[in-house]
Amino acid sequence: LFDGVPARVLLAYRRRAGIEELHELRRHPAPIRLTLLAAFCHVRGREITDSLTDLLIATVHRVEPRGSPDIGAKAEKRVEGELIAGLKRVAGKPAILFKLARASVAHPNGAVRDVIFPAVGEQTLHDLVAEGEATGPSYRRHLQAVIYSSYRSHYRRMLPLVLDALAFRSNNQAHRPVLDALAVIARHAARRMRCYPAAEWAPLVGVVPVAWRDIVLECDAQGRPRVNRIAYEICVLQALREQLRCKEVWVEGADRYRDPDQDLPADFDARRDEHYAALNLPRDAQTFVERVRAEMTRASEACDRGMAQNPCVRILKRGKGTIALTPLERQAEPAGLVVLKGEIGRRWPMTGLLDMLKEADLRIGFTNAFRTVTDHENLPRSVLQQRLLLCLNGMGTNAGLKRMASGQEDVTYKDLLYVRRRFITREGLREAIAMIVNATLRARHPAIWGEGTTACAADSKQFGAWDQNLMTEWHARYGGRGIMVYWHVERKSLCIYSQLKTVSSSEAAAMIEGVLRHCTEMEVDRTYVDSHGQSEVAFSFCHLLGFQLLPRLKGIHRQRLYRPTTGAPDAYASLQPVLTRPIDWALIEQQYDQMVRYATALRLGTAAAADILRRFTRANVQHPTYRALVELGKALRTAFVCRYLNDIQLRREIHEGLNVVENWNSANDFILYSRGGEIATNRVEDQEATVLSLHLLQNCMVFVNTLMIQRVLGEPIWAGRMGAAERRGLTPLTWGHVNPYGTFRLDMTTRLPLDLPDISTDSPQLLFEGV
Repeated sequence: LFDGVPARVLLAYRRRAGIEELHELRRHPAPIRLTLLAAFCHVRGREITDSLTDLLIATVHRVEPRGSPDIGAKAEKRVEGELIAGLKRVAGKPAILFKLARASVAHPNGAVRDVIFPAVGEQTLHDLVAEGEATGPSYRRHLQAVIYSSYRSHYRRMLPLVLDALAFRSNNQAHRPVLDALAVIARHAARRMRCYPAAEWAPLVGVVPVAWRDIVLECDAQGRPRVNRIAYEICVLQALREQLRCKEVWVEGADRYRDPDQDLPADFDARRDEHYAALNLPRDAQTFVERVRAEMTRASEACDRGMAQNPCVRILKRGKGTIALTPLERQAEPAGLVVLKGEIGRRWPMTGLLDMLKEADLRIGFTNAFRTVTDHENLPRSVLQQRLLLCLNGMGTNAGLKRMASGQEDVTYKDLLYVRRRFITREGLREAIAMIVNATLRARHPAIWGEGTTACAADSKQFGAWDQNLMTEWHARYGGRGIMVYWHVERKSLCIYSQLKTVSSSEAAAMIEGVLRHCTEMEVDRTYVDSHGQSEVAFSFCHLLGFQLLPRLKGIHRQRLYRPTTGAPDAYASLQPVLTRPIDWALIEQQYDQMVRYATALRLGTAAAADILRRFTRANVQHPTYRALVELGKALRTAFVCRYLNDIQLRREIHEGLNVVENWNSANDFILYSRGGEIATNRVEDQEATVLSLHLLQNCMVFVNTLMIQRVLGEPIWAGRMGAAERRGLTPLTWGHVNPYGTFRLDMTTRLPLDLPDISTDSPQLLFEGV
């Protein structure tokens, strides 16, 4: 029914059906009513299917091995506590081995107690044996037994129900064993048995890891091999999870987990020349390879020549080679900026954040971006404007709609709730943010802020959130449960895009999504990220899409540099300790057209960047396009690392850009102050609305601060105080003069009515009624 209908149309129908009351739906003519309900069920069904798949993946992750088939994700801590709590780990094993060897060679015919024990010590040998038993095969068997017991007694009550509700498909015959194994599980789901019948064929290759074979396969009384049902289900779920994550297995009726072929542009073959031209890429793969190889060669040669005159970089020969990089010196805040902030605070003391929001709307009119999801509006625009501003402030500060309505005489909580449900949508918020960004870019005076920038920094920040939803996860680095918001902030502290994401999702995909979908007038040609926002695949796609990826590499000492050509092992003498194999250019040429096909899908937005990049993970290492993307990424990252080491100004530029987004993250806590900064909802739509409202509020503060700074610096006496250092550090993201909390009035002449009325207190009932 909905083939060919744009997704945004279906989403609008789904939103309209979701907010209308039942009596309103019943009043519609049958064609309208049935279309709205059909669209609602269709879109909502795809959302539920995606959520069930997320639930399946998250649950299996608690059961499955982590890192290798031998270490369980949730059982590991429990087993370590049982087996290794009292274990004394032995340090200096190489020295112990040397002592053993020297004593054995010196006295080959001697007794162990007379030769070995004096050299090493009997207790040390006992400790070595205990450590080997605790971390060797017995540890793995114990861990597997704990995983087996946990799944059988707990997780197995739910997972078969989830599997029964989902229909799995695959376009790759290499992953057919996983689907056949799921069919085996489904055929015997209602039966009680320890092992599958002897006549039942259960695929093992591609499903059961080698380390689990001895647990999965048992022998019956006749000596015939039988498949243990519980252990086999654990292995099948583990294999299914890995294939779902890289979309080699997809789910029928899903959206994010749909057929991966639907993520690619259907007209790529027919319009190949047009798509190549849009990406500014040559049609010939050899020409593309020669360009990348030439760039890599120039960067390697420049870095090799500059090493002798580069006191900040050293190549150490220890181990397999290490890059030692001297940190940049910290720059002090210019004195002129301190005085400027004080002047702004004197002229506009404790400016209300709500007043800043109002002033920005009166100048820009961004509330016009919020339109009703129904077919008509009843409220006058002036009334709607006031209520929209109150809603946006209540959501962006996390204070809530009730608190915003409590200070208004003519607005109630139900009025604000009505506007929130019918007018504030994700699309409206993004359109309003784009209007503020564009207005700020146009309002900037080039003499103060310089020419327009084409660079932005991307980084994420964790926010606390309720945990009864699939978005909230535990963060391994920061600790605590919550969600992540990924920001794209340009050099002058203006955020052009924001995304709500889980803490475990790809930051590289979020970086690409923001650069491609920000929908503002800013042209982005380079983006700064930290180590988590880059990868070989990210380098490849950024190059294919036409912008530079400039990461701040935390593990710079671990970086390896690849050779651009073969047959020249002595080239780049200064870089020899960190050089490794040459790039496989033939593989890149072979998969060039496929790489451009996926880059075109990213450019056109046929699917989210996270869904497209999900195919290119380590779980899908045999995918030829993934291998080519990794190889191209190694070449591009080598060229970048050489420029990064050779150019101190590039390093400083990246650090300054990332410091801007860190300052943006600091302002988040200042604005989203209520409820401890925790997003207090379990609805993903409400979480995203809160984040986008915060984004809008903060951009409004930047817009008004820009006008304030220009007002002050427009005076001749202030213009003369701005030197080069002040102009370099000038930012409109300052909030020392801003009051986000509102106005507090203290009246000492009034009291709260807390005294009991003058009634008899003999009767408990009368006392209760009096209170």
